[in-house]
Amino acid sequence: MSYVKTVPALTRAGVDINVRRLNTLSNRRAQSTVASTQAGQDVTNRESYSSRKSRNASSSPKISIDFELTQEAYKSKDNLELLRSLVVFKLCSYDLLVDKNKELMDISKFLLGKKAFEQFMKMTFYGQFVAGEDHKSIKSLIQKNRAFGVGSVLDYSVEEDLTQEDAVTKEMDSCVSATEKEGMLMCLLPPAGMDHREKQYKAHQQFGDRRGGVTGARTYFYSDEAKCDQHMETFLKCIKASGGSSVDGFSAIKMTALGRPQFLLQFSEVLVKWKRFFSFLAAQQGRDGMEALEQRLELQPLQEFMTTLGATGDFHGWFTGEKQGSGTIDRLDWNSLIDDRIKISDLLVVPNLETGQLEPLLNKFTEEEEKQMKRMLQRLDVLANHAEEHSVRLMVDAEQTYFQPAISTLTVEMQRIYNRGKPVIFNTYQCYLKEAYDIVTMDVELSRREGWFFGAKLVRGAYMYQERSRAEEIGYEDPINPDYETTNMMYHKCLDYILDEIVLNRNANVMVASHNEDTVKHTLRRMNELGLTPTENKVYFGQLLGMCDQISFPLGQAGFPVYKYVPYGPVNEVIPYLSRRAQENRGFMKGSQRERELLWKELKRRLASGQVFYRPQPEPGL
Repeated sequence: MSYVKTVPALTRAGVDINVRRLNTLSNRRAQSTVASTQAGQDVTNRESYSSRKSRNASSSPKISIDFELTQEAYKSKDNLELLRSLVVFKLCSYDLLVDKNKELMDISKFLLGKKAFEQFMKMTFYGQFVAGEDHKSIKSLIQKNRAFGVGSVLDYSVEEDLTQEDAVTKEMDSCVSATEKEGMLMCLLPPAGMDHREKQYKAHQQFGDRRGGVTGARTYFYSDEAKCDQHMETFLKCIKASGGSSVDGFSAIKMTALGRPQFLLQFSEVLVKWKRFFSFLAAQQGRDGMEALEQRLELQPLQEFMTTLGATGDFHGWFTGEKQGSGTIDRLDWNSLIDDRIKISDLLVVPNLETGQLEPLLNKFTEEEEKQMKRMLQRLDVLANHAEEHSVRLMVDAEQTYFQPAISTLTVEMQRIYNRGKPVIFNTYQCYLKEAYDIVTMDVELSRREGWFFGAKLVRGAYMYQERSRAEEIGYEDPINPDYETTNMMYHKCLDYILDEIVLNRNANVMVASHNEDTVKHTLRRMNELGLTPTENKVYFGQLLGMCDQISFPLGQAGFPVYKYVPYGPVNEVIPYLSRRAQENRGFMKGSQRERELLWKELKRRLASGQVFYRPQPEPGL
């Protein structure tokens, strides 16, 4: 079946996305002319921030939630569900069972047979962490949770059950360009000074299996364009299911499922090099060490410095019109230098400090590679269109740091198009990254200048062990915060900034995706201080299905928008996902002693009060 026949909408999307992109870029240029005026207005706004905060706080009722009230926390669960949670959490705390879980499941399947094994899994681990096999079977759980005030973020969690060797082969093949492969085959090395690639943004065989050292995030490996079409179709069904089962649902997607990861690697490298070049130039003007938003380059000294270096390129023409009028540029102006390139491979250029010219990251792109890059963007556009049509918010998951700059930038591009009237696209920010705060503040500022709705999901991060190991072995700076406490501080710093932005401009939205009770309490305290109410639907909470119900359901019953990340898929096809979740979440499970105590407390309370056959009954109005 041909590519176009498989997804006919892509032909239209290929035109639509470029038209919208051109319109957006044109609008952006016009908006930049008033950036200075807006900046002045922002100062005035922030001067009145304290009085606004005080007024909101005094006029809004304070909300306090007691997460110790087990009767409220578990009112949506019958006794068998409480017992299942206790058993599963306890089993997951034993290292031997977790380490050998795959082997034990294989033995169980052999002894019980496929049908009995699937039934056993539905009664235990699968039933605890997975909603059902398809979008029809999950409806009852979604509706039940909704009746108790908890929404859903649908996530089709099927993974290929690949061997490590197969995973490495697929990764190396899909992350290396045709030009690089040709050089490898001919045993050629680039001439000295001609290799622009950095080792952080190259594929490395020892880390080809991206599933290792990942906490609970599913992983996609590129096979071919037809497989990417299948992934897109699956996401489309997921979006449709979200729209059909809830009026305010979310759906989650991963960018690596939508195309060849080579483009994400290369585009990420380009973005990082542009940022480093800006930082280098800022340092020459004595502006290093400042926060990202505060760094500005003066154009005249910049041009003089480049001339001193002997630059011969048309660097004077890099900044035109409105930027020259202000005499300075900031990081957002700088980033826009590569925004106007319509041919996808033209994005992959880097500034050469010695010549002042823009040079290609690679010497040659094949026609097929150009098509593959474009198709990834087209698939993303189709999904965003579908989400908008079905009134579903689309959440783009974060991935490894060598992909993430490109993923985040492409997500922001979609936000510029689709978040004009309401927040449709949500970007994910990993707060275990050292640069998380700079990334959040830059994106918030961009949304403020251009007048679109900022949508964020804040997470701590799922790739810490893999990222640390890769950085150490390959030899580049560890991108992760040094310890858990620093990550907590970063999470709260980013969250506080977005909450302040909500009070200031009302165009920001954030999902606090955390199982950390202290973080949830911090959010509630800050909302009370700022006068933010649950009914404004600006601050959401998110936890995984089957975990931390003592946080999710009290929040939902108090009127807060709270969501469960709801995995679904056929039992045998979700086994790889469940197996890794058991292994990678062992630390969390061992630390779930408090949750087990609360479950026991509620179960004993029910039995003591004669509620042996307790049936959940939602309260009217939820």
